[in-house]
Amino acid sequence: MQQPLPVSTPSPPQEIFCSRQFVEWLQSEQISLGFTTYQTSRLILAGVNPQGQLSGFERLFDRAMGLYATTERLYLSTKYQLWQLDNALAPGQLYNGYDKLYVPRIGYTTGDLDIHDVAIATPPPTPSPLTGRGLEEPPLFKGGQGGIVFVSTLLNCLATVSDRHSCTPLWKPKFISKIVNEDRCHLNGLAMVDGQPRFVTASSRSDVVDGWRDKRRNGGVVIDVPSNEIILSGLSMPHSPRFYQGNLWLHNSGTGEFGYIDLQAGKFEPVAFCPGYLRGLTFWKNYAVVGLSKPRGGDRTFSGLSLDEQLIAKDTEPRCGLMVIELTTGNVLHWLRLEGIITELYDVQVISGVQRPMALGFQTDEISRLLTLGTADWGLEE
Repeated sequence: MQQPLPVSTPSPPQEIFCSRQFVEWLQSEQISLGFTTYQTSRLILAGVNPQGQLSGFERLFDRAMGLYATTERLYLSTKYQLWQLDNALAPGQLYNGYDKLYVPRIGYTTGDLDIHDVAIATPPPTPSPLTGRGLEEPPLFKGGQGGIVFVSTLLNCLATVSDRHSCTPLWKPKFISKIVNEDRCHLNGLAMVDGQPRFVTASSRSDVVDGWRDKRRNGGVVIDVPSNEIILSGLSMPHSPRFYQGNLWLHNSGTGEFGYIDLQAGKFEPVAFCPGYLRGLTFWKNYAVVGLSKPRGGDRTFSGLSLDEQLIAKDTEPRCGLMVIELTTGNVLHWLRLEGIITELYDVQVISGVQRPMALGFQTDEISRLLTLGTADWGLEE
């Protein structure tokens, strides 16, 4: 399918193209996708409309980045807030033709912590499917509690929300000497195992402000959170670690490679090359959905990387969008491409059991006019 599809709200020129069977894949799998666009401050929800066509819906959230999704709830990090959006529709109910309506219900004002990956911690089971036994170290969330956990790149740490403060730091790499608002190592990615933070990625092990920029080509590391030990080094700006089907997957973004870590050998195994700067990773069955960005014009952050050489060697241009990769073969089965004002993605999530989602934002008065009522167990007196 090569016809451009306008998104649902007025915006500068933007087109979305997708491969011929992308929409059919979403429809047959009964899923939709949510992704964030970082520089253009958008949360985009992609699904299928009743006519069997691609449905693209956008809302503006200032510097939208980290995204965590369940069928009924989204968590979204923005420039100085972290939002919880809850579905307001009952099963089978539609709103303007959409089968999920995510409404911002709870907002945590964090300040500009440069929040990257976001996840939800839950009490860990015993034994662990990763190790065959319980966690060797106590979980970050004590007493069996769970909650929001996120990467604060500015503070070089994992943190959680607070009802009194910008955040509560939980963990930092041992090479970071103190919690301070200086992006030193560019900690960015978080992988959960058994409901607890288990692995993180950083662009370097630098302990000086902005030191990571000097190590972009081969200074990237993966750290085991419980032991605080580096389990792999020599990566190029790694992002989006995710533990899935017994493997630790991630993007070696500076080389344009998606792959996994052989934990026994301590080696990164590429599965597929993608023509773009990789950020954002989610899974569905035997598929990985990866996000691609174009290099920032005039910004040396994305220049001088192996990715540049790979693109030249393959005679292609970088692109912005999504690719669906088959895990067993590394083949790209489906793709979605963005052309226009959006040139960068940060995160992507599968929303299962949802065909056409939408969300409320703060740019129109719809959020003030839409009222929903809960039911009380004790009822109302006549």
